[in-house]
Amino acid sequence: MSPTSPRDGATRTLVMGVVNVTPDSFSDGGQWFAPDVAVAHGRHLMAQGADLVDVGGESTRPGAARVSLEEELERVLPVVRDLTAAGASVSVDTMRSQVAARALEAGARTVNDVSGGLADPEMAAVVAESGCRYVLSHWRGHSDVMTDLARYEDVVAQVRAELAARVEAVRAAGVGEHQLVLDPGLGFAKDGAHNWELLNRVDELMELGYPILIGASRKRFLGEMLQSAGAESLPAFRDRATAAVTALVAERGVWGVRVHDVIGSVDAVRVAQAWRQAGARLDSRADSAQKGSR
Repeated sequence: MSPTSPRDGATRTLVMGVVNVTPDSFSDGGQWFAPDVAVAHGRHLMAQGADLVDVGGESTRPGAARVSLEEELERVLPVVRDLTAAGASVSVDTMRSQVAARALEAGARTVNDVSGGLADPEMAAVVAESGCRYVLSHWRGHSDVMTDLARYEDVVAQVRAELAARVEAVRAAGVGEHQLVLDPGLGFAKDGAHNWELLNRVDELMELGYPILIGASRKRFLGEMLQSAGAESLPAFRDRATAAVTALVAERGVWGVRVHDVIGSVDAVRVAQAWRQAGARLDSRADSAQKGSR
């Protein structure tokens, strides 16, 4: 599975399903905390059409406290092993190089690092040595301080520049260009307006030349939008709004979306794919007609 943008014609937008092996995630509040339940949930997401299953053992919701290395390993490794054995393409959601290394040994194929290597300077070396896919996110600080860091003059330009700087740093550490996928880090040191602007101008992030992953699923800015319209705004009620975002960014040609409700986004990707194919056919007919008139 090549980390190539669907815009290049290589593949459709991929759907990454979330498996939170945590007691305190904002979206599911420990629903999948027990390893056997987490594995069953991951298998369910695979059956619904998830291309990747993203296993994380540390909550990154605003204000969350960090867990110990030992606790994160204990949560993540059994789930990675069992899902790999079940045939899943597993991503490990971690900011720690030791967790990444152990998860890769257990069968994970992707490291999803919300800190973009800033939380652990050894992460780039682990990724470079393994040759795995590396999702590098925009990040300015840990959960307990990130809200205070949501200050921008032009959020898209600054996120783009800060992502480019991180790409340069990990490339200098040996990470291959082909390994990289970039994530603008919606909700990480961004408020609702920042998130919407990043989504609206995602093409400018794609101009960096790397595949883009979008993680909008169930996030607070969707709840704020729904609440302002008089709709239910709790995380579990944000899946339809998430699917709408998936359709819009998939039509733009992003590499992937990270979601809690897989089936809705699988359908949204199908819609976007049909939309884009119809546009390509129209363009082809217009080109043929123009050539025939010469």
